[in-house]
Amino acid sequence: GIRLPILRNIAKKITKTDYLSFLKYVKNDYYEEVMLEGFVIASIKDESLFFKHFNEYIKKIDDWSICDSVCNSLVILKDNNQKYFNYFKDLSLNKEEFISRVGLVTILNFYVKEEYIEEIFTILNTISSDKYYINMAQSWLVCELYIKEPKKTLEYLKNNKLNTFTHNKAISKIKDSYRVSREEKEILNKLKR
Repeated sequence: GIRLPILRNIAKKITKTDYLSFLKYVKNDYYEEVMLEGFVIASIKDESLFFKHFNEYIKKIDDWSICDSVCNSLVILKDNNQKYFNYFKDLSLNKEEFISRVGLVTILNFYVKEEYIEEIFTILNTISSDKYYINMAQSWLVCELYIKEPKKTLEYLKNNKLNTFTHNKAISKIKDSYRVSREEKEILNKLKR
């Protein structure tokens, strides 16, 4: 029951010490330990160290909250994230539910930009899954794409390969947004399957 701001604070203190020892001995017996480990790994700036630990860590993720909290904290992506796009694209296409979600949520947090939009649409169309947490991440990603690029995303929604649940959930999430006009919501309503 330790709140996220407290866990983030603890992680920040650990990263100022010998965090590699922490990563070596962390047990992962509790939810908070898994989250804390993720926050420590998320703060690593050294590319080789980050990917060494992150590749192992993502196999432990079995919860949307841990996935989403850690994926929006990745310091290595704050500046030069272009070189890592294909890595997260590959994760998003993984058949494992939470590994795919890691890729999708990271793309959602760091790559919803005009230069990636067409490739993101291709990723979304390539994923063929009935796994809930993958479908929810896809629909959330479509919603964020719509907020940034409404015209392109509207065209995508008119002709995509998303399953019916994900397609309709994406439209529902877009309609829930205060950043979308009533007129747009009426148009989107007609696209529901």
